[in-house]
Amino acid sequence: MRDAWYRLPPWVRALAPGLLIAAAGAFGFVQILDEVIEQDKFTGVDEPLIQWFAEHRTAWMTTVMTAITTVFGPVVLPVLVAIGAGVWGWRSRGWRDPLLLVGAMLVATGVTSVAKLVVGRARPAEDVQVVPGLEESFSFPSGHTTGAATLVLVTGYLLWRRRRTRRLLAWWAVAAVVVVGAVALTRMYLGYHFLSDVLAGACVGIFTLGLVVMVDRWLDLRAGRLASG
Repeated sequence: MRDAWYRLPPWVRALAPGLLIAAAGAFGFVQILDEVIEQDKFTGVDEPLIQWFAEHRTAWMTTVMTAITTVFGPVVLPVLVAIGAGVWGWRSRGWRDPLLLVGAMLVATGVTSVAKLVVGRARPAEDVQVVPGLEESFSFPSGHTTGAATLVLVTGYLLWRRRRTRRLLAWWAVAAVVVVGAVALTRMYLGYHFLSDVLAGACVGIFTLGLVVMVDRWLDLRAGRLASG
C-alpha cells in the first residue's frame, strides 16, 4: 500500500490528503443541511435541546457562556486573529503560516455568510434567547462555531506539520474538541443556535482545514519540500 502511494504522481500525493479532509467536511455539511431542509432527524432534537438549556440557566453560567461567545464573535475574534498572526509572522520571520491562517478565516467566514443567505433559516424563538433579537443574521450554520473550528484546526495543523509527533497530534485533537465544543455549547445555551447549526459550523471548519492542507502541500511541492506525506 505504501509503495502504491509513492508511485502516484507528486501532485496527487500533495493534494489528496487535503481533498479527503475537505470532502469529509463538505459531506457532513450537506448531510446536516439535508436533514434540516427535510425536517427529519434533527426535528426532535433541536427545539427540545434549546428549550432545556433555557430552563436550566444560572446567572454565573450565563456570564461565563456570554464571555466565551463574545471572544469568538465577529467583533473580537478577527482582532485577536489579526494580532496573533502579526505576532506569529514577526516572531517566526515568515509570513506563510500566518497568511494561511488569515486566509482560512476569511474563506470560512465567506462560506458561512453565503450559506446563511442561501438557507435562510430563522433563529430559535426569541423567548429562549438570553438577549432577544441580539442576533439578526440567519441561523444556519453557526458563525461562532465555524470561526472556532477553523481557528483551532488550521492553527493546530500549521504547528503540527512542522513537528509531526504523536504527542502534539494528541494535544491538537484535545484542544479542537474542547474549544469547538465549548463555543458550540455557548451558542445553544444562550439560545442563539440549534444543535444542527453548530454541527454544520464545525463541518465548515473541517472543510476549510482541507483547503489549507491542499494549499500548504501544493506550495511545498512547488518549492521541492514535499516529503514522505
